[in-house]
Amino acid sequence: MVVVIKKSDSKRSIQRKIKSVKPQKAKKLLDAYKYKGILKINENPNEIQKKLRDEWQ
Repeated sequence: MVVVIKKSDSKRSIQRKIKSVKPQKAKKLLDAYKYKGILKINENPNEIQKKLRDEWQ
């Protein structure tokens, strides 16, 4: 939403315009802690990453 404030507006009208704007709801963020510990691996994560990177060569 756009609010147009002119130089000729009074302080009261500016405050009313600002209050008329409703803040947007915050988007839900990813809760990474919800997935903590779900993936069970037997190998070192760095070794897995090295293997994945070597596939492209």
